[in-house]
Amino acid sequence: MSEIDGGARRRPLPAPLTDEREIETVVRAFYTRIRADEVLGPIFEHAIGDDWEPHLNKMFDFWSSVMLTSGRYKGQPMLAHMRLKTVRPEHFDRWLTLFRATLGELCVEATAAAFVVRAERIADSLRMGMFFNPASADPAATRRA
Repeated sequence: MSEIDGGARRRPLPAPLTDEREIETVVRAFYTRIRADEVLGPIFEHAIGDDWEPHLNKMFDFWSSVMLTSGRYKGQPMLAHMRLKTVRPEHFDRWLTLFRATLGELCVEATAAAFVVRAERIADSLRMGMFFNPASADPAATRRA
């Protein structure tokens, strides 16, 4: 087990809650669910097309970086999502619902919870980056209007 030098004390790092094999299983199952979804399926099909394997590989790298801090993912998720003109804020809620359902079927509770915490932060960040309107968040601006 590796350790962190905490100054006067050395503390062991916690064991990861998942591994590469489980990440791949979750990603494949989740995107199977996405493709079958009547709301999100067409959005993803339009963006990805017929060859899903490159996207899945990118998502393996992404979730490996998120869950295992592997550093494998080198993309820019905000830029990729900003190009998707049919995505709406409510789609992130649907994405999270499907992701939670997938995790609930495949992972032990602690692992599912760890994925969900990170997925919620990611969804919030993307939603904020794509749809935040400073004028609507400023109470003074609404009073002036």
